[in-house]
Amino acid sequence: MNLKRYRDVAIVLLALAVPFWFLRYSLQRDPRQLSGPDKLIVRVITPVQYAAATLARGLSNVFGEYVYLVDVKHENMNLAGENARLKAQVRKLERLEVENRRLRGLLDLRNQLTADVVSAQVIAKDTLEFFRVARVTLDRPSRDITSDARLPVITLDGVVGVTGKVAGDQVEVQLVVDAGEGVDVVVERSGARGMLRGTGDQSKYLCQVQYVKRTDEVEVGDLLITSGVGRRFPSGIPVARVTEVVKRDFGEFQTVTAEPTVDLSRLEEVLIVVSPPTGKAVAREGEGAPPAPR
Repeated sequence: MNLKRYRDVAIVLLALAVPFWFLRYSLQRDPRQLSGPDKLIVRVITPVQYAAATLARGLSNVFGEYVYLVDVKHENMNLAGENARLKAQVRKLERLEVENRRLRGLLDLRNQLTADVVSAQVIAKDTLEFFRVARVTLDRPSRDITSDARLPVITLDGVVGVTGKVAGDQVEVQLVVDAGEGVDVVVERSGARGMLRGTGDQSKYLCQVQYVKRTDEVEVGDLLITSGVGRRFPSGIPVARVTEVVKRDFGEFQTVTAEPTVDLSRLEEVLIVVSPPTGKAVAREGEGAPPAPR
């Protein structure tokens, strides 16, 4: 039984192999010399070969596209990661550039002042009713900074306030918008004098300029700078910009509202003036301190 089965298999294989062998032999010759049976076999086998070749090319293309898409996906993931890393690096460089410009400006301001200053880093800000302070940490210790010194605190954009309580290397700064703080100012454009004080408004950083005479020329947008009177603040430092002017038909003074030139919500570095300035005060000739309230 087994010999018969092997015999049948051998006959089938031989029957299949012999035509293909003759076909291969015939294909090596000139096609014009093919015999009738060879031409018939070629005609029968050609569609099969074409279908097989087409299927093979299709499978090859599908496999190639799959491999290509996998590579593209992997490459896109790598590019996305690299893009995110570069964006983070650009943001970091932009922050460093802004910080570098700010510190360079503070250094220039420090060199321009004719007084000794100590730099400090803002670490916290408190906002309470009628009392606003910022806590700063000194970059170096200074025996001139005491709780009763009331030293000027400035930044590149203008006046911040004055020093208050001192605890080690930490100093409280009473902001210029505090209702209990006052700065003698002049209008840069016209020279009009006044005393700038905080309004105590919790929703906005605003100041009132008191004792501005009704006849003085003050307009919205005017810059208010330190007068230098009292030799506490260096003269010519920006303090605030006028936002509203109300002139009444009666009374000696007009109502002037201003907004600090310093963005007090974004304080980062400040300078504390620890010695009196030596520059000349910016005050109108023949005038003294602002008049007392009546």
